[in-house]
Amino acid sequence: MLPQIDNDGLTLDFEEVVEPSKNYSLILDKNRCVGFVDELEAMKQAIFLLLSVERYDHIIYSFNAGVEFRDLFGKPTSYVASEVKRRIRDCLLQDDRIHEVDSFVVTTKKNKVHVQYTAHTIYGQITAEKEVDY
Repeated sequence: MLPQIDNDGLTLDFEEVVEPSKNYSLILDKNRCVGFVDELEAMKQAIFLLLSVERYDHIIYSFNAGVEFRDLFGKPTSYVASEVKRRIRDCLLQDDRIHEVDSFVVTTKKNKVHVQYTAHTIYGQITAEKEVDY
């Protein structure tokens, strides 16, 4: 006979808190950090930074941060066009503030693949783009 236990003695006396996404505002064309951004603008900046860092190259970042584009060099266009969507999606979904990445539009021109996509975040939707040389 198994004992009947209604409660294991644990109580739910905690709340999950969402940390603020406040970050320094990057002005890329002037190479400056001026002021702060929060929520949707901070997410745009985070997406830009995640897709600008090659995964495993910098020890300051965890192995979950960044994207793997380097090994796409020299591959066929059809392979790169299909693989870049998966890699962008995998990279961005590492951030728990991003729920889904979809609506991919891929165009190719010479040795470049241009990808437009929509990231669904806890702050709203972000439509962004990335160009990958191969």
